[in-house]
Amino acid sequence: MELRNGTRRQLVLRSGRRSCKRSAGMKRDAGKVLKSLQVQSSDSGDASIEEPRFTLGLSRNPSVVLAPRYNLLREVGRGSYGTVYEAVARKSGARVAVKKLRCDAPEKVELALAEFWALASLEKKHENIVHLEECVLERNGMAQKMSHGNKSSKQYLRLVETSLKGERIPGYHEEPCYLWFVMEFCEGGDLNQYILSRRPNPRTNRSFMKQLTCAVAFLHKNNIVHRDLKPDNILISQKFGTPIVKVADFGLSKVCAGYGCAERGSEALIEKNVNINNFWLSSACGSDFYMAPEVWEGHYTAKADIFALGIIIWAMLERITFIDGESKRELLGTYIRQGSEIIPVGEALLENPKMVLDIPQKPRSLMSNVIRRLLYDMLAVNPDDRLDAFQLEHRMDQVTCAT
Repeated sequence: MELRNGTRRQLVLRSGRRSCKRSAGMKRDAGKVLKSLQVQSSDSGDASIEEPRFTLGLSRNPSVVLAPRYNLLREVGRGSYGTVYEAVARKSGARVAVKKLRCDAPEKVELALAEFWALASLEKKHENIVHLEECVLERNGMAQKMSHGNKSSKQYLRLVETSLKGERIPGYHEEPCYLWFVMEFCEGGDLNQYILSRRPNPRTNRSFMKQLTCAVAFLHKNNIVHRDLKPDNILISQKFGTPIVKVADFGLSKVCAGYGCAERGSEALIEKNVNINNFWLSSACGSDFYMAPEVWEGHYTAKADIFALGIIIWAMLERITFIDGESKRELLGTYIRQGSEIIPVGEALLENPKMVLDIPQKPRSLMSNVIRRLLYDMLAVNPDDRLDAFQLEHRMDQVTCAT
């Protein structure tokens, strides 16, 4: 088997293994605005509500004057996940990213709620995780700020029920709901754009390796498995001059909440230091070229994130790319060449667990032996032999200092 640089090679990404399909975003004029409005009634009929309400676009009541919250400037991204806009917060003038997801089918609701639950579950901010400012639930032009576990909102409860049951709620045929995620704006684009538009920079590579490792370790410490780590989902912020990595897009993430709860008599004991690597997942989802061998089988742990990160780092260091046949974009990603075919590393290792990866791939590579050994330990075919996020964090400190 042979590894080759796939730059400029035409390739259609296979997404059949991705169990959660992203919903296509609906078009919206950039001139529209998100506006706020206090109302006196809620879904339950209660006259008092805890959360402020919002309305999208122009008010249907001409006698009501609305204060704009965000001005949508332009569309910056569109795909099966939805539509992302660059926007400006009216009060502060700060630039933000606004992502709109249509919730008109169970699989789309599941993706939207997974992202909300993952970001909302983080009690602390992390420099390398995209920050969620707020999430707004919209239907029929009116919208409500989302709060986790909001039992007073029938719309939120309907979304949760739809996600849990995996089917539409009988008798619920109203206009589709939308979830609007307001997040920090990353002006540096994604990792593909940032790396491939610049000359190779060893210092930037080392910084990104360490930042990405810190981000994944933070997620795993908070019992979150990302499950879709790839360059498209890694954004770059340049607000303060130095590029800062931001892991984003948590639509396929899994919050392993409740794991570690044990019954003893009538008391429920909650372990504070839960080993997320003991929590087994079964939904074979992700993006083919970054999926670990065990994900293809549908029986894996958080260590699948480490495999995906290994593929990303390897591709970033040696600039191994391919062309996505659908978007025509050049993407960072490592793969195996078998005859006339190129297939994901994880799939190849699943078919041949004894296969030895050629790391580094390029004959004149400047990759050090310490990084080479690190990549082997991140891409081990057996998850038991693979580093976990906390071991990787320790090793990465040593590697970045040594190089």
